[in-house]
Amino acid sequence: MTAPFPKTATFTGFNEPRRIEAEVFDLEVEGTVPRELEGTLYRVGPDPCFPPRLGDDININGDGLVMMFRFANGHVDLRTRYVRTEKFALERAARRALFGAYRNPYTDDPSVTDKDRTTANTNVVYHAGRLFALKEDGLPHELDPHTLATRGRCDYGGRLASLTQTAHPKIDPVSGEMLSHGYEARGLATRDVALQVISASGELVREEFFLAPYVSMMHDWAVTARHLVFPLMPTTADAERMRRGGPHWVFEPHRNAEIGIVRRDADTQEMRWFEAPPLGVGHIVNAFSDGERVHVDLFVSERNQFPFIASTDGRPFDRKRATPRLTRWTFDLTHPAGGFDARTLSSDFMEMPAIDPRYQMYPYRHAFATIVDPERPLNAAGTIGVGWNTLAHVDMTTGRIERYFVGGKTTCQEPCFVPRSASAAEGAGFILSQLTRHEGPWRTEIAVLDAEHLPDGPLAIVRVPFRLRPAVHGNWVPRSALDAAA
Repeated sequence: MTAPFPKTATFTGFNEPRRIEAEVFDLEVEGTVPRELEGTLYRVGPDPCFPPRLGDDININGDGLVMMFRFANGHVDLRTRYVRTEKFALERAARRALFGAYRNPYTDDPSVTDKDRTTANTNVVYHAGRLFALKEDGLPHELDPHTLATRGRCDYGGRLASLTQTAHPKIDPVSGEMLSHGYEARGLATRDVALQVISASGELVREEFFLAPYVSMMHDWAVTARHLVFPLMPTTADAERMRRGGPHWVFEPHRNAEIGIVRRDADTQEMRWFEAPPLGVGHIVNAFSDGERVHVDLFVSERNQFPFIASTDGRPFDRKRATPRLTRWTFDLTHPAGGFDARTLSSDFMEMPAIDPRYQMYPYRHAFATIVDPERPLNAAGTIGVGWNTLAHVDMTTGRIERYFVGGKTTCQEPCFVPRSASAAEGAGFILSQLTRHEGPWRTEIAVLDAEHLPDGPLAIVRVPFRLRPAVHGNWVPRSALDAAA
């Protein structure tokens, strides 16, 4: 019999594992789902199948559970399925956890030595008619976009040499290419990074390795129409530390950040590195090139944002220093010096961005994100301590921020932007956000909002008859794309 999960913060309340694979036909809707919403919202997050091998764990180390909300004719259906990774299959057969600490294979049961540890729990991306579940510590897993059945690990027909692929590939809306990378690409704690380019038809057409200055957590990166940007922060990995049972990541406050930039059409050996004081790099909002100037909009903090990543100076976690703030980096590639301009655009505790995907890599105006507003009621949630309580629309031209507070007993998750139509103006469309209600029988909902009138609140609330564990990332796929690939 499976033992109970520990009564720790990682496995109780908001974070209690759900372990549910379900199908719910025609979810209840309060309000009206816009008829323009024809497609599927895919999301994925960690939902551990078994109590942790080492007695406790961190939030992001659970098995990948994919959620599929299918919108059609004003109706919404739900399906959830676990990604059948090698880890999932081995532990299910054993009926217990076999893999230990987050990204530390030296803490695993000897029976799974050299087995694939990835949980495929971080993002779901659709490209060239194929749906992938991604986590940056391994290869993608392909899923059936209609049933969520796992088709298997993807190495692009054996042509991909990298052992890893980012959970944040970038799809060029003009060329249809998907640009990606893998860090620790040749194995645990290696400095190798692999640039990966997948054609609009889904073929791996380029893979090129280079050495980073040090092994850094590189959860997200930036791509423009002309340039690639690789941000390294001093959250570092060390194989010897892991052999001693230590954590994969620590934050080194005395090490500088390094940002590598190279042209998309150049060899990665032409990479130019820019130094910055030690900092934490969050998610990328967008990036674009203006001649030889490269602008990167992202969330930056003074240290790593995760409370479970210790600092080598022994200082306790400081939420103020770890607060992510919307920032614009501007690099002038004609300037011989190695500096760059960094400008804070908002003092808000803001993260989890979304933009109109038709403007990815190009100049844009509208961005969406989540905010922790301390002036409003807060609820405990996730690895950041408190949950997002506000959805935001940021005008990147004027700096104006419009807000929608989701409720005193509610937390919101990453917004997803859906254009009203293929020809709609930038920012004309809808925001979808997964909500958790923290009262009564806790439950999950999907809020549907008009992106141009965010403060007016939801056009519709789609109710799930139970609570889903929080997801990390996801994407919208229009029905036309799914039908074309059928």
